[in-house]
Amino acid sequence: MNGVDVSEVMISANEIKAMVEHTAALINKDYGDEELLVIGILTGSFIFAADLIRHLTMPVKIDFMQVSSYQGQTSTGVLTIKKDCSFDIEGKNVLIVEDIIDTGYTLKCLKELLLKRNPKSLKICTAFDKPERRVNEIEADYKGITIPDKFIVGYGLDYDGEFRNLKDICVVSMNGGN
Repeated sequence: MNGVDVSEVMISANEIKAMVEHTAALINKDYGDEELLVIGILTGSFIFAADLIRHLTMPVKIDFMQVSSYQGQTSTGVLTIKKDCSFDIEGKNVLIVEDIIDTGYTLKCLKELLLKRNPKSLKICTAFDKPERRVNEIEADYKGITIPDKFIVGYGLDYDGEFRNLKDICVVSMNGGN
């Protein structure tokens, strides 16, 4: 893509693989053989969710939601559900799987919404955590890798729809070309 450089690798594919295995081990320990409903948040979490569930040992159901609270880069203050989960979560152990938590606004709203549906438990798992950008009180129960405040792509994360397919996490920088 013109004007965008993604050559700086922040997190290698091998580091991501180790993070996924470690995170899954923690989830396996916490849930034992209890059924778990994993809800991946589209679009960014689909690769992480797929890798994660392959390492889970309990009975797993997977679903996806697509939500937004932003118009462009500005928060609207309202959670919009573009795709809701298709399972009734009442009485179920639910794990929200997110690609990255930065401001925390969308995830805070989503958690509040899902708690109203009376799950047995509701936990959050994120591949990448960017606490420097947090403006809302929300923490993941399972955090993969804490990262600095840089714009990253790869492993499901995108820049204007591009670069989700990169195996590594790369830093986006503008190289001035068009």
